[in-house]
Amino acid sequence: MANTVSIFSIGFLRSYIITMRPYLLFISGITGLAGMSFAAEISNIEAVVLFLAFFLSYGFGQALTDCFQTDTDSISSPYRPLVKGLINRNDVLIVSLAGLVICSIVFIYFSLINLLFTILAVIGLATYTYFKRKWWSGPFYNAWIVAVLFFIGYISGLKNNSIYISNSIAAAMLAVFFGYANFVLTGYFKDVNADRQTGYNTLLVKFGFRISSIVSHLLALLFILSAGVFIYFSVNFQSLIELIFAALFFIAGLITTILAQKKLSKVKDETAAYKAISLVVHSYILILSAITVLNKPTWLLLLIVFYLGFQSAMKSRPVQNQI
Repeated sequence: MANTVSIFSIGFLRSYIITMRPYLLFISGITGLAGMSFAAEISNIEAVVLFLAFFLSYGFGQALTDCFQTDTDSISSPYRPLVKGLINRNDVLIVSLAGLVICSIVFIYFSLINLLFTILAVIGLATYTYFKRKWWSGPFYNAWIVAVLFFIGYISGLKNNSIYISNSIAAAMLAVFFGYANFVLTGYFKDVNADRQTGYNTLLVKFGFRISSIVSHLLALLFILSAGVFIYFSVNFQSLIELIFAALFFIAGLITTILAQKKLSKVKDETAAYKAISLVVHSYILILSAITVLNKPTWLLLLIVFYLGFQSAMKSRPVQNQI
């Protein structure tokens, strides 16, 4: 076990950033952008401030949940600083909760209604590990937290104005829910042995690869169908350019989803699962980018840069077979 570094040191900062999983910050980033895109009057400056809060919130949440599952991580992800003893669990808890509180303050500043939803999200993150141990709840429990993040984005853009849940918003929120649930489930494919040894009775542990891949296929189908329903309710054929860009993102996401599920169905060894998981993350970001650009075509350049940044971050992760 390595020597633990001080919370005020550069070493802690470096290790904490690894714990945040920078390549996955793009998940909360695109989720927040998708939610904000439904708010008609949000300014560019407001969008940037909110985006930064959304972007970082996932990392703080990841670090927080890691504090409660070092048992399985020590087997499946021994590279992580918390597992190696480079950073102290209590220090990570303090920084993670402080970071989530700061992000929550930003959300609440834009809408007081977010006070309720941010509290729910933080409680959800803190209790996720318990529900991960149940084969029937892990992916869905994690997914509702991310769906709440989408809703926070929408509410923040409204700035305390009246909330209206249209068919398109409901469909987009369902896409977030099913898409992220599928990401969580596919993530379990790489941790089967570790979860089995440490008492996490996930769907993979209980039913194996075949049944779990079928459930994943169903979640992927619901993800694509929900996004398709959103497009059906949102398309304005008078805006052909917007439709073309949204279609390009959607088609890329659809193809990536098909490839991901095809790879997943062939997984018999958890060490090979990361390739399918990576594609699932790509498809989530691409499909939500389609939703976002259809609502906010002026954000197109941002979304392109965002996706390129995501690809760069994925290539830079410390262990390539870990997502």
